[in-house]
Amino acid sequence: MSMHKNHPFHLVDVSPWPLLGSLGAMTTMMGMIKWFHHYETNLFFLGMTITLMVMYQWWRDVVREGTYLGLHTFKVTNGLRWGMILFITSEVFFFISFFWSFFHNSLTPSIELGMNWPPKSIQTFNPIEIPLLNTLILLTSGLTVTWAHHGLMENNYLQTLQGLMLTVLLGFYFTLLQAYEYYEASFTISDSVYGSSFFLCTGFHGLHVIIGSTFLLICLIRHYFNHFSNIHHFGFEAAAWYWHFVDVVWLFLYISIYWWGS
Repeated sequence: MSMHKNHPFHLVDVSPWPLLGSLGAMTTMMGMIKWFHHYETNLFFLGMTITLMVMYQWWRDVVREGTYLGLHTFKVTNGLRWGMILFITSEVFFFISFFWSFFHNSLTPSIELGMNWPPKSIQTFNPIEIPLLNTLILLTSGLTVTWAHHGLMENNYLQTLQGLMLTVLLGFYFTLLQAYEYYEASFTISDSVYGSSFFLCTGFHGLHVIIGSTFLLICLIRHYFNHFSNIHHFGFEAAAWYWHFVDVVWLFLYISIYWWGS
């Protein structure tokens, strides 16, 4: 195949990572089922190891293509931008399904729930304690990532570095506080539909926070090695979009589940 091309599109080379990534994800899911039913985690950790190794090598290839080989032209970047917009749109509908379930059960509690919401056996969290602190943490992280973006647009290396470091630290701090909240919870995911709704909504949001923090951590490392410029930094832009989406979802979670739902 000729190395020269007369179009601005990027035709990717043959790669083993999609197939290996799918195998890793399947192994992880099978491992979770084994963990839930037999309390054995060996298959789960094997799947996670495969998935993380594939993620590292796949991202390495994408960074190499976009940063060193110059394959991410403006037309390619525009396609990536639309892909990210559609991905976040799909995530919006993903969370809408959880909120739909929560409001369906909370607005018309069935006789099995004692026609009461929350059910009388459930001791809910105080919304002005850890949940409020987590809200302030995520709102602050939204400010710091925007500050970092402005620094990048102005070619201010130090400001971008500091903003990204603060955002990543706040993201991991949020995760630690939520893990502590789960540890202190007086109910579990199997305690009626309230427990199921609460842990599904907040758990999947927590997973998205971990993914977003990892996304921003990769951007921090790439910025440290000067991979971004003020006109070519879509990787950072996508991470910032994703983080703002996570912030907005948390605001809906806090208002509906922690404050109104309790």
